[in-house]
Amino acid sequence: MLNKKINKYLIFILFFIFITLISAYFIQYSLGHKPCKLCIYERFPYFIAILLLIGILLNPKYQKITLLILSIVFLCGVFLSFYHFGIEQGFFLESFICESKSFSKSLSKEQLLEQLKQNYISCKDVSFTILGLSLATINMVLSFILSLIFLILFKNYREN
Repeated sequence: MLNKKINKYLIFILFFIFITLISAYFIQYSLGHKPCKLCIYERFPYFIAILLLIGILLNPKYQKITLLILSIVFLCGVFLSFYHFGIEQGFFLESFICESKSFSKSLSKEQLLEQLKQNYISCKDVSFTILGLSLATINMVLSFILSLIFLILFKNYREN
């Protein structure tokens, strides 16, 4: 079994991750701020973490390695958020990830007009901030902290 102290940390982190995702969906659906493609991709580590945390709480067989995997998952989230932050600040150019569907020569006029009617959200446009920080910036910090927490839990893990 997991150490009871670590178990409490994991339950708290699971709750925190749920609140983070609920907040993102609240901002999207209740406040009407549509996310770009990178904003959507930045949610993936949180979904993966929910699955892994539930798994680690229900089945203690692979606890230690799961903590390391969680650290790596959120480290990937840090890099993704940093890339998004760099696009917002103009450090990086928008890539194919941020573009809407391709406007190839094979599209008819009607198909091209239909694609233009769709609400395309650019990854460099910041539509929502908290204390002057974009959500990509906040996510980068949160992902870094979560990655560190899981790495510390992995490092300090002791088999019972």
